[in-house]
Amino acid sequence: MHEFSDDRSELIDLEDRMDSMHEECGVFGVYNHPDAANLTYLGLYALQHRGQESSGIVASNGEKLSRHTGMGLVRSVFRNIEMMKSLEGPHAIGHVRYSTTGSSSPTNAQPFLIDFKAGQLAAAHNGNLVNTDALRSEMEADGSIFTSSTDTEVIMHLIARSKYPAMEAMILDALAHVKGSYSILFLSKDTLYIARDPWGVRPLVLGKLGDGGHCVASETCAFDLIGAEYVREVLPGEMIRIQGDRIDTFQIPRFEPVSNPAHCIFEFIYFSRPDSFIFGENVDKIRRKLGRQLAKESPVPGADFVMGVPDSATTAALGFAEESGLRYDIGLVRNHYVGRTFIQPQQDGREFGVRLKFNTVKGVLKGKKIVMVDDSIVRGTTMKKIIKLVRTAEPAEVHLRISSPPIICPCFYGIDMPRKTDLVAAGMSVKEIEEYLGVDSLGYLSVDGMLEATHMPKENFCQACFTGKYPIEI
Repeated sequence: MHEFSDDRSELIDLEDRMDSMHEECGVFGVYNHPDAANLTYLGLYALQHRGQESSGIVASNGEKLSRHTGMGLVRSVFRNIEMMKSLEGPHAIGHVRYSTTGSSSPTNAQPFLIDFKAGQLAAAHNGNLVNTDALRSEMEADGSIFTSSTDTEVIMHLIARSKYPAMEAMILDALAHVKGSYSILFLSKDTLYIARDPWGVRPLVLGKLGDGGHCVASETCAFDLIGAEYVREVLPGEMIRIQGDRIDTFQIPRFEPVSNPAHCIFEFIYFSRPDSFIFGENVDKIRRKLGRQLAKESPVPGADFVMGVPDSATTAALGFAEESGLRYDIGLVRNHYVGRTFIQPQQDGREFGVRLKFNTVKGVLKGKKIVMVDDSIVRGTTMKKIIKLVRTAEPAEVHLRISSPPIICPCFYGIDMPRKTDLVAAGMSVKEIEEYLGVDSLGYLSVDGMLEATHMPKENFCQACFTGKYPIEI
């Protein structure tokens, strides 16, 4: 989280960042509400977990669009009333971002806003295209000039280059040429366009506000904050146009035949908030089932209690405890006021990041045989530090259980995940990882067990990071 101060320098714990996964971003939009920008601000606040590098809002008063973006958290980018007053109008879209495609810089902050032959158009995109390089190279060779390094700008160039006369036709024409994952919002002076890729990789939901207003978000938790009513998911391959009192739907021309959705299973495992409803299910419910299935597959006989690595693994740990009949307890406490940037002391700097974020409850851990549940292991370096920290509380045994399978391949559809050579499970066996981490035992959830826990058709999920089988050709 880039919290910039005026009187001191801050160092980024890059190693810690590389050892965790980040969703690329979250999107939120409001149509036909007098307080559109403020509601969008609140919606982005609820989606802050999906992106903490930059945020932005574009609003429309029916005649022109206004934009404000910046680096950092929502609360720091929109830190004064005057800033919000400049975003006038009943329509708005917003964005929070992590960088996967494109570097972390102000030029890549979204929503993007362009002014072209059809008028002003803004875009906020969650996902990742897999044919960006080819499209960009082709357009650059034809004279196009890019100001950012994101694939969202590629989509905007395709729209601007389209030969169709109507805005919705231009957008559909552009989306017909892109391949990969996208949940994307477009806002013109009087129309909101909502589109989701044919595979439905990232979640996108529609909501309803009072007095004829509409809203859209990456997750339903954003609706809960502003008191909006959930209506339905945006369907894979669907574009929705909201204009005045009309809501029209269009089928996005498909880049290639799509037989099944490819919902990102990691939205259930880690990314989405547990209080959200995505892909037709409650996230909390699925995470508990993942924990229960993990307890069936990898029990720890004679354990004293179960603890989770806060906060994303808490629900799975509760499921593990419920299934195994063990007590759930709090063995680690997380400091919620720490982001990715902090001043690091010269001594013991390598361990400082974990100790700043976590502390042990020594009276709970000492002398106990514990089951520690986490949702995933990426590079393993941070988990190794956490285990070392837990060991300082002198537990009798530490048994680590992971509520997802071993990650053996990177993601190309909108998750900031290291290269395959950086993934610990791609180069080590479970036993070797167990020894590397310094735990008494290590157990992962199986791929079949993970899919069974969703109680949905197995073919509806992307499992590429666990199997290497990519549903969308790279």
